[in-house]
Amino acid sequence: MSDGSGQPAPASDLVLIAGNPAPANAEAIWYEGKGGRKLRMMFASEPKGGVKTRGTVFVCPGRTEFIEKYFEVARDLQARGFAVAIFDWPGQGLSERMLQDPMAGHVRAFGVYVDAFVRGIAHLGRRAPRPHVILAHSMGGAISLEALRTNRVEATAVCFCSPMWDLPILFFQRWYVRALRLFGLGARVALPPGPEETFANNQLTHDEQRWRVQRDLVAADPRLALGQPTIGWIVASLNVMREFREPGALDHLRNVPAVIAIAGEDTVVRKSGQRRLARRFKAGKTITVAGARHEILMETEDRRAQLFEAFDAMLKHAKI
Repeated sequence: MSDGSGQPAPASDLVLIAGNPAPANAEAIWYEGKGGRKLRMMFASEPKGGVKTRGTVFVCPGRTEFIEKYFEVARDLQARGFAVAIFDWPGQGLSERMLQDPMAGHVRAFGVYVDAFVRGIAHLGRRAPRPHVILAHSMGGAISLEALRTNRVEATAVCFCSPMWDLPILFFQRWYVRALRLFGLGARVALPPGPEETFANNQLTHDEQRWRVQRDLVAADPRLALGQPTIGWIVASLNVMREFREPGALDHLRNVPAVIAIAGEDTVVRKSGQRRLARRFKAGKTITVAGARHEILMETEDRRAQLFEAFDAMLKHAKI
């Protein structure tokens, strides 16, 4: 592994547990974010042995997630001939946290995430073969769409899985959190800790083994854990989603081959907001994975297969 400076990185830079092997050629790379913030990403070059290189997939995780949770996804993408890059967003995973309280999920504006995305791609440079494809989940779907909307990132094709394009927040709650941030309370955690999540009450997946991966990784390295979002994070999310809905905001993306995958049983983000923005992608295909909870990529084999079938069709349409 490398820290980006040519010096070997310690093994602790990737958290390894039984049953969740790292993809081939995986290395942790540290790079500098805005304000000197220390950020982590993983890069796994395309597999060798006669497999034709098809490009690079940039995996954009959701809130509370981290690189190691996506090892299986990375292996799936390598099997398709891609190099893979996965990001720990600022304030998540092993990237530098935003506040003194490491459990608070905070950001001032989504531009902070977009800047980390842009810098990570630039840091890889020619190591990441083209064409570039984005595979984004939940909050990663908002980050990547904002990067595309502002022309800071280019992609030949994009797959959005349960994208966070709207949140189940009532109208009066939206103005309430804005008022709180206006009065300087943006760094406060917005919600009290909820009941401990169990597989029986989880809203994310029907697959218990995949559900346990994140818990086992956090148990192996508690630095990966993240708690409730702050008021500032909620307001920043509302702001970026408002930008998406502006007339003409996504017009330049209408011909980008895309998949918008909606989880049929999603209770984390609003499906109506996903469908509304999906119509802006004239070259895109919207699929609903029946019976899937929020984390389609971590779902049962049959539900994951539906997503990857659409992903492969998108690649064919994009001639990748």
